[in-house]
Amino acid sequence: MTKPVVLIAEELSPATIDALGPDFDVRKVDGTDRPALLSALADANAVLVRSATKIDAEAIAAAPLLKVVARAGVGLDNVDIKTATTAGVMVVNAPTSNIISAAELTVGHILSLARRIPAAHASLADGLWKRSAYTGTELFEKTVGIIGLGRIGALIAARLQAFDMRVVAFDPYVTSARAQQLGVQLLSLDELLAESDFVTIHMPKTPETTGMIGIPEFQRMKRSAFVVNVARGGLIDEEALFKALTTGEIAGAGLDVFTTEPPVENGSARMLLDLPNVVVTPHLGASTDEAQEKAGVSVAKSVRLALGGELVPDAVNVAGGVIDPYVRPGIPLVEKLGQIFAALAHSPLTSLDVEVHGELNAYDVSVLKLAALKGVFTNIVSETVSYVNAPLLAEQRGVEVRLLVDEDSPEYRNIITLRGALSDGSQLSVSGTLTGTKQIEKLVGINDYAIELPIEQHHVVMVYTDRPGIVAVYGQKFGDAGINIAGMQIARRAAGGQALSVLTVDSPVPDELLDEVSAAIEADLFRQIEITES
Repeated sequence: MTKPVVLIAEELSPATIDALGPDFDVRKVDGTDRPALLSALADANAVLVRSATKIDAEAIAAAPLLKVVARAGVGLDNVDIKTATTAGVMVVNAPTSNIISAAELTVGHILSLARRIPAAHASLADGLWKRSAYTGTELFEKTVGIIGLGRIGALIAARLQAFDMRVVAFDPYVTSARAQQLGVQLLSLDELLAESDFVTIHMPKTPETTGMIGIPEFQRMKRSAFVVNVARGGLIDEEALFKALTTGEIAGAGLDVFTTEPPVENGSARMLLDLPNVVVTPHLGASTDEAQEKAGVSVAKSVRLALGGELVPDAVNVAGGVIDPYVRPGIPLVEKLGQIFAALAHSPLTSLDVEVHGELNAYDVSVLKLAALKGVFTNIVSETVSYVNAPLLAEQRGVEVRLLVDEDSPEYRNIITLRGALSDGSQLSVSGTLTGTKQIEKLVGINDYAIELPIEQHHVVMVYTDRPGIVAVYGQKFGDAGINIAGMQIARRAAGGQALSVLTVDSPVPDELLDEVSAAIEADLFRQIEITES
């Protein structure tokens, strides 16, 4: 069996290769050599990059077998996520690989500013002994304001509390309970700027946050205050910062990131480098041996999951986060329910509700909505369907999708129902559950008919008027054709009304036989269901 091809486009740690394991054909290419990269991508199933290799629309078009792009780091400026999503290619990064390194560098900048370490070093290295020129300030009982109390912000808070600093924060998405747990006081941005002796920013770069610290913000700060940016270039307006530093509006700045990297001659960042009250580093937030190794190992594990057909928690173009082990067994079940739903639908889907009932209501089950969509579209569209592009396929087709969760499940510990409206005005529902210690996937309902049948690869579903002899008719015809019925469930709402029969068969049923049996029993619905494994 041919091994999936994993292309390494930049230098990664030996631990990354080890984490991939022996199941892949690992190849290397210089990602900055464009012709070589495009050629190597032709049969690649995955590509691992850092920051120098551009995986843009041209690169993705050159990789028809590509399933996953893995960036061994946090930033994704070199990956065209939109094009990858449209092509059904998963994009993963290592979002937590550098958080400790970034937090420690932030503390290093704060200490360097407070004690003027870089300037004192440069002076002494030049042969000067000017102790009085480099008098600093203690961190003890000073106030540090953290803008963005996410993972890195929380790590910084913990470290600076050890210096007996007062820690305040601005983050509109953090609850007061979470802040209290971290020992941090939440303030408005204006309050934080006015009260802080050190301000450090840890926000994502978006249109809303670009330039969020500018002239008005510097005017609100203490003249003795310092500002630090180890997050993203552009969060601080560099021209406004230059003015604030040269006019004495603030005391100093520590910068690891810039709007343009490296800073261009005559640019705003270049002017900042020449100021004596600025400490700069060349984007070193993730530049530790430990962070680089964590990033490589993390994305290698994600590649293994992606090429194994599993959902990857660190995929940036997939909704949802870490999947709880209690939720994970439901993913393949719901995918199969989606395939059954699509096989039974007799007109296009217009809306879909993914209903999760039972103990699962206590968990994040957003991944099950993705699994349902992947299952629904797997056998009805020409392109490859993944967790990445399934929501896009639904959006393109105008299908509204909702996830509904509650604890009501009287018959099973958990039950999951896909309930959809079809374009002809009818409705369709299928339900499933997992039973026993082996978590057996079972189909337990179709259009409110109650059944209980293990989900297998081949099924036949039929609805007909309930009357004597029907089972004998289709049993005889399938037997004569050499089709073995391995399992069967029949359900009805009332004697003499409509009955639902679901068969498990050992092999596919030829179309002509399906038509013959359907006509013989005068079926109102007759469908063959073929389950495709991911």
